[in-house]
Amino acid sequence: MGTTAVSKHRDPKNNKGGRKTEWVEATLSEFDGVRFLHLDSIWVQGAMRVKKPEKLELEYVQRMMAWMLWRDTREMTQGPAVQLGLGAGALTRFCRKQLKMKTTAVEINPTVISANRHWFHLPDDDERLRVLNEDAGQWVADAANWGMAQVLNVDLYDHEAAAPVLDDEAFYADCRRVLADGGLMTVNLFGRSASFARSAARIAKVFGTDQVWHLTPTREGNTIVVAARGVEVPTREVLEQRADHIEARHELPARKWLKLVRPLPMNVIQQLHAASAAADSGE
Repeated sequence: MGTTAVSKHRDPKNNKGGRKTEWVEATLSEFDGVRFLHLDSIWVQGAMRVKKPEKLELEYVQRMMAWMLWRDTREMTQGPAVQLGLGAGALTRFCRKQLKMKTTAVEINPTVISANRHWFHLPDDDERLRVLNEDAGQWVADAANWGMAQVLNVDLYDHEAAAPVLDDEAFYADCRRVLADGGLMTVNLFGRSASFARSAARIAKVFGTDQVWHLTPTREGNTIVVAARGVEVPTREVLEQRADHIEARHELPARKWLKLVRPLPMNVIQQLHAASAAADSGE
């Protein structure tokens, strides 16, 4: 999960109007060989197996890589990848080192970046890595970043982990603009089904109902949404071939993902129809 500004750590770099921005401090815990990142609460913001730092430890983080099923195997690792919300750096490390993609991570909380550098094996910036201490909403709204990403991973939660920090149509529209044609976005949605339906409807309104899918929830309640910008869905045979390749090459449970992928649920479609009807009646 990502982060947002709340309290404790003051950062003069993000000073506007002479005011100092305050942040929840990143904190650590360890259990059974796994190191966890927190934001001064019990909620886990990310995890890393200490002896296997390149492995994606959490199931929902593994599922954030489900975009790989929608990309041609020959082009799977081409183009830049962007993460909004650094968490414990798992996706950023994986995209940079395992997939060898040019990778940009946007994280608003400087203590999270510092914790990643010191405790989660996040390397210094180089030709394949940029870690930006910036607001994700402002970053995607900047036209200079539009059309630059083939992959966009969105995981933006605060220390309370109640709902995504950025979750309106304007934000998702900017996320779509950041994607190049054929690009893919994955979003971690966590919480009650009603909250998921609202968020999924906003994403579908921006991307189109034929370009949005979801994986069934994890046991912990994380539901991953996949949204595409102009992707043609391949045949089942091609998807199975891609899943086999992903498992063999990258050791990710892609065959399981394929069994978990679903179209938008009916309650989301109903929300979209109701919103459209309300808009028509107001004209």
